Amino acid sequence: MFFDPGYLLFVFLPTLILAGGASLWVKSAFSKYSKVRASSGLTGAQAARAMLRAAGMDRHVSIERVSGHLSDHYDPRHKVLRLSPAVHDQASLAAVGVACHEVGHALQDAQAYKPLVLRNAIVPTAGFGSNFGMILVMIGLGISTLTQSALGFYIAMGGVLLFGTVVVFQLVNLPVEFNASARAKQMVVQLGIVQPGREAGAVASVLNAAAMTYVAATVTAILQMLYFLMLVMGRRN
Repeated sequence: MFFDPGYLLFVFLPTLILAGGASLWVKSAFSKYSKVRASSGLTGAQAARAMLRAAGMDRHVSIERVSGHLSDHYDPRHKVLRLSPAVHDQASLAAVGVACHEVGHALQDAQAYKPLVLRNAIVPTAGFGSNFGMILVMIGLGISTLTQSALGFYIAMGGVLLFGTVVVFQLVNLPVEFNASARAKQMVVQLGIVQPGREAGAVASVLNAAAMTYVAATVTAILQMLYFLMLVMGRRN
């Protein structure tokens, strides 16, 4: 499959362009605004704590410093906000934006935001589908080629449907991420963490760039599923 010209043109190249472009954009935006200090002087960790305090959640969500670059995330199981050194320790507009985006997820969790609840419920199935969907497609196509039986088609279609859970996860994930960013953009201004205008625009630039990585992941998953479906239907015909 990986040497199929159709795969290269329909999946690999678009994925390379989308994912690569999104990654470069977010790295560029983060690097640019990592050099611009927030007028409030708050580090990412302090800004996150201020948002949590304003929401009455500072006693329920802890903040930890973790290693890595842009490894920031919110852990809903342990109610922990984990921030990388460049975000936790720095008083830059980039650090504030990323930290407060993760607080947005904590707020979603506390309010049982429906898309987040659905996303969390899908995670185990999507993980299984990502690992085994393609394997089932290949097994089914192999059986179909060797035996010319309908069994291979049904196994392959089962793999396509299983991989479809990855697409569903990515589609549900988009509103979760966009909503977390929207919460962050609004609250950082309301709480005086950043000033309206240039500072708020810089935070928005960082978060908008990060959002494109999720868009790229969604498009990639859709292209992969469509490719698997074309393989299966083409073999059946």
